[in-house]
Amino acid sequence: MVRYAGPSGAPGMVEVHQCNDAINGLGLGSHVAIVTDGRFSGFNHGAFVGHVVPEAMRGGLIAFIEDGDVITIDVERRSLHVEIPGHILEARKKAWKKPEPRIKKGFMRLYAENALPADLGAAMQPED
Repeated sequence: MVRYAGPSGAPGMVEVHQCNDAINGLGLGSHVAIVTDGRFSGFNHGAFVGHVVPEAMRGGLIAFIEDGDVITIDVERRSLHVEIPGHILEARKKAWKKPEPRIKKGFMRLYAENALPADLGAAMQPED
């Protein structure tokens, strides 16, 4: 799980191919999947899911996944399902604190606050 790598969290769509390279380099490519709100280049191989929305920084489900949670990836339906009982998920949401922004001033801070989600292009424009 690589979270806080999306438009608001990074900020920008951070390239997380190094994680894929590390997993494949360790010979775990057929046993481990990567799930991230960041992005991948077109040169990766193996099981990976990028551009997860809503992203972790915006309180998306990816922020609440923990070690041991069962994740089902359905490639054909382009969906991700996490098996977390409702009461546990609610407790995690209540305990969650939005991380401090990495960049506190300047254009990238403005971008992080106003970027569209990845599925809408991650551009800095009003959401319709």
